[in-house]
Amino acid sequence: MMDESKPVENPQSPTPEDPLHQAEQEANVSVSDQETPSDLMGKEEDPVEVMEEGAAQATQEATSAPSPTPDPVAHEADVAQAALLAEVLASKEAELATLKQGYDEVKAQYQRLGADFDNFRKRTQKEKGDLEDQTKCKTLQELLPVVDNFERARSHIKPQNEGEMTIHKSYQSVYKQLVDCLKRIGVAPMRAEGKEFDPNLHEAVMREATSEYPEGTVAEELMRGYMLNDRVLRHAMVKVASAPEEEAEPEPPVEEEASEPSSEPEAENTES
Repeated sequence: MMDESKPVENPQSPTPEDPLHQAEQEANVSVSDQETPSDLMGKEEDPVEVMEEGAAQATQEATSAPSPTPDPVAHEADVAQAALLAEVLASKEAELATLKQGYDEVKAQYQRLGADFDNFRKRTQKEKGDLEDQTKCKTLQELLPVVDNFERARSHIKPQNEGEMTIHKSYQSVYKQLVDCLKRIGVAPMRAEGKEFDPNLHEAVMREATSEYPEGTVAEELMRGYMLNDRVLRHAMVKVASAPEEEAEPEPPVEEEASEPSSEPEAENTES
């Protein structure tokens, strides 16, 4: 049985604590507080006036703000700190200049040492090459007379029989082998005959008046010269052509002058 003393609650009626009821009340209040477009149109303001009011308000706030009072202790501390920083900066700049000067000196010394070493290396290589060339030239100069003897033998010896021809061919093969070795080393003979006389290459031992070659031309090679690459190994002994002597023209005979006729016979005739 139900207790009749308690009132029956209506489930559809919201209680004060019901959240749905509170949301509805708030929505009604917000709708009622909203302004209609006509109300907004009636409340329009001039934008120029709004800007002027804002500028005046900002000026008033700036003038009404209390100006900070300078603190002498803090100012002195800032000045002392700035002076200390300037002193440290000056010392660091002086130290940097000293280090830069030392770096420049060390760099210049290093460059001088590098240049001196490079010059020493080049000079050593050149001296080494010159010494090798001098040694080679001295050795080859001792062998050149042997080559001259082989050439004289080839030009003067005429084999008469098969035995002499065999001997001739045998020493000529040795001569050919020697010449090939000299060519591989860089020795080359000069061809002076018919060329202009050059005191750097030729050594004149004779002069011959001839019309076969122009004056100052090598007329004959008496001893062959040799070159070692671009260096003169031995100068060629040559005979230089000179202009032929002009024959003296015979002097014309001197005609005797006719003697003047004497007046003696005429005198005799007159006397007679």
